[in-house]
Amino acid sequence: MKYYIISGEASGDLHGANLMKALLQKDKEADFRFWGGDLMQQVGGTLVKHYKDLAFMGFKEVFMNLNTIFKNIKFCKQDILSYKPDALILIDYPGFNMRIAEFAKKNNIPVHYYISPQIWAWKENRIKKIKRYIDHMYVILPFEKEFYETKHHFSVHFVGHPLIDAISTKKQVDTQAFKRQYQLSDKPIIALLPGSRKQEIKKMLSVMLKVVAAFPDYEFVIAGAPSQKYDFYKQFIYRDNVKFISNKTYDLLSISYAALVTSGTATLETALFKVPQVVCYRTSWISYQIGKALVNLKFISLVNLVMNKEVVKELIQDHFNECELTKELRKILDEQNRSKMFLDYFELEQKLGGIGASEKVAALITT
Repeated sequence: MKYYIISGEASGDLHGANLMKALLQKDKEADFRFWGGDLMQQVGGTLVKHYKDLAFMGFKEVFMNLNTIFKNIKFCKQDILSYKPDALILIDYPGFNMRIAEFAKKNNIPVHYYISPQIWAWKENRIKKIKRYIDHMYVILPFEKEFYETKHHFSVHFVGHPLIDAISTKKQVDTQAFKRQYQLSDKPIIALLPGSRKQEIKKMLSVMLKVVAAFPDYEFVIAGAPSQKYDFYKQFIYRDNVKFISNKTYDLLSISYAALVTSGTATLETALFKVPQVVCYRTSWISYQIGKALVNLKFISLVNLVMNKEVVKELIQDHFNECELTKELRKILDEQNRSKMFLDYFELEQKLGGIGASEKVAALITT
């Protein structure tokens, strides 16, 4: 079969790559054409566009790049028609992918959506288009199945969270060898995960690094995103006790004592590695105000949303400052607080459905 896959972000590249591997197990003749990243490219097939050329953060930036976005949509439609896939697989990235889903449905191309748009958070009216244009929806959060089927009477498949697969297959890191390789000290590591987009990294790291001096007994390590080059990060690495490691986030988390994490998929990854964390988020004033008006959620981190309680502290917008961050980091270095968080993390992993998400989706697509 011929599969056209669209992923617009780093996390989608990871899940897309694992799904492609699972599809190859089911379909030895699988042929892939895709929008994604380096991980998907390593599996094989044809990379049409890299996600780093697609990702725009915040309402203002999206508005400023509308012309580019619409050109990409037009090109994508033409490319799909030229390729004539047996199945279109959309991975998250709803602003783009829902437009492509409508086009594919009208052209009689089966549409599979892996990792649902978060319509339970905002834009719930998208359910009308989902019902109309999506043939098969695969959800990864436990509460999404009830949301779709009970509230909106739309049948979906709960396949579990693919991050569990990605992390469970990760080889154990030799801590001492890793530290020697990257010239790290013997101090406990506090990982800094500032995001993957340039404007996001600038906002987050500028505050995260302010707390370094208050914790001389720890070594801070910036987790460099695969989509960004070292030259971009050099401007931030000027303090003692701060190191930088590119494209090794999972290895770094596996040996970290605590982490400061930008809200997003990384909060769930950090939890699954059982690393106590403080969740951080800041965007432009106008994007934040628009977001507050549109989003009606008690929490922003996936950890807290799945658990439906505050497991990890969220420092949002003005609360994301040096004083608050220092205070919350001290809390997660305390053994009693850490023990409670570990128990919640184990419960979280059970709720997420165990291993096998990629294999389940591949089996459903090829059946």
